[in-house]
Amino acid sequence: MDRKMQEQKNLTKTLIFAVFTAVLGSLQYGYGIGVINAPQKIIEKHYAKVLELTIEDAMDKSVNETSEPVVPPAVTMYWSLSVSVFSLGGLVSSFFVGWIADKLGRIKAMMVVNSLAVIGALLMGFAPLGQAHALVIAGRLITGLYCGLSSGLVPIYIGEISPTSLRGALGTLHQLGIVTGILISQIVGLDFILGSKDLWPVLLGLSGVPAVIQTVCLFFCPESPRYAYIKLGREEVAKRILRSLRGDYDPTKDLEEMKREKEEAASEKKVSIIQLFKSPNYRQPLLVSLVLHISQQFSGINGIFYYSTSIFSKSGISQPVYATIGVGAVNTIFTIVSVFLVEKAGRRSLYLIGLAGMCICAVIMTIALALLHQHAWMSYLCMVAIFLFVIFFEVGPGPIPWFIVAELFSQGPRPAAMAVSGFCNWTCNFIIGMCFQYIAEACGPYVFIIFAILLFGFTVFTYFKVPETKGKSFEEISAEFRKKKLKGLKSTEMEYLGSSTDA
Repeated sequence: MDRKMQEQKNLTKTLIFAVFTAVLGSLQYGYGIGVINAPQKIIEKHYAKVLELTIEDAMDKSVNETSEPVVPPAVTMYWSLSVSVFSLGGLVSSFFVGWIADKLGRIKAMMVVNSLAVIGALLMGFAPLGQAHALVIAGRLITGLYCGLSSGLVPIYIGEISPTSLRGALGTLHQLGIVTGILISQIVGLDFILGSKDLWPVLLGLSGVPAVIQTVCLFFCPESPRYAYIKLGREEVAKRILRSLRGDYDPTKDLEEMKREKEEAASEKKVSIIQLFKSPNYRQPLLVSLVLHISQQFSGINGIFYYSTSIFSKSGISQPVYATIGVGAVNTIFTIVSVFLVEKAGRRSLYLIGLAGMCICAVIMTIALALLHQHAWMSYLCMVAIFLFVIFFEVGPGPIPWFIVAELFSQGPRPAAMAVSGFCNWTCNFIIGMCFQYIAEACGPYVFIIFAILLFGFTVFTYFKVPETKGKSFEEISAEFRKKKLKGLKSTEMEYLGSSTDA
């Protein structure tokens, strides 16, 4: 009872405001992911007009028995680049998360990177005034650069300002911001709202609005107390920040933990990305971090979003776009559910449930897609499997990788670890985005059996390698990894001694 009362006490107005402000960056990230999909056909026609090769003309020139228009290769190329360059921007900039977070601090870093979001939005918003394809691609690239930095800075900041008892729940809000942004982009992208011939530039340009709002709000947010104490050495400032974030409480315990973390960081040199890979102390947590991010992207969730409209069309739904919005709504609802579950069930348990559930759904989808032409009702089984797949994803694999990396590393290696993990996530995202359609064409209805096999492997890895971080301090988590390392060394020594004795 006392613990619950303390948790409620820790949830102050300042903490809520600071987390909400940070999550605006996640909202913009999600909006950037989803906004380009709805107006595809309209933007392709505009590209063709700028290139003086209309899609209608291309259809007339082609030998085609269907009524489907044939998009000129040049338009297809520029459109594909408009979509994929976003991930490419995020992939590049994610490497600089650690550097900018330490150089400027968490608050100033978020303020500075917001300028990229505004520039990207303006380029896309004014695209019709110039070479539209070039301006949209440039805008998407710069927006991607922003999102690569923001997707690292937001979890770092939230993880460092949150009390231990609420760190998981508040960390999940990063993913909630992303899926909410995707849902908003799907809704406002409908042709009768902003996804029209005249308003699509406004739809793309709106991606800069959260950055402007966040920049204003950041002036009223406290800096990370861990950054103030460990990086800047300002104990009194850190104490004042802790009291503003947690309310009327004694910050001694938190300051002692930071002091020990600072001493540990001081005893080791500043951890670069190269040192992160070289040091045996970070090998286990780094492996766990990378596999968690790989499992998030290679789970097949993006494949589900790419494939869902096609499946809904086969089910006889006249407006599959609304079914896709339904998937987005389920995505958002169950991310909210995970906010309440993550501190009760624990990170590891939810991740295992999520991966195992997705694995089963992938198998069901494979069977249903293979039998779709024989039994029409199989399309409805596919629909159910899609919704369940999304639910299981948001219960664990969706939100957890973003914040658990900040929990697995102490202050010294944390920025470098977040940068490497973010780079890994964006790289996998880019690979899936570029390759899925070709894999789907090659494998047909059996495409999801690949993801089922991968999900099974990720489930096994999580069971044996991923520690539970619920309710543990950063110091306790680091100690657990050290303990596992010592156990591994002892078992290796015993094996060596045993073989020596046999010899």
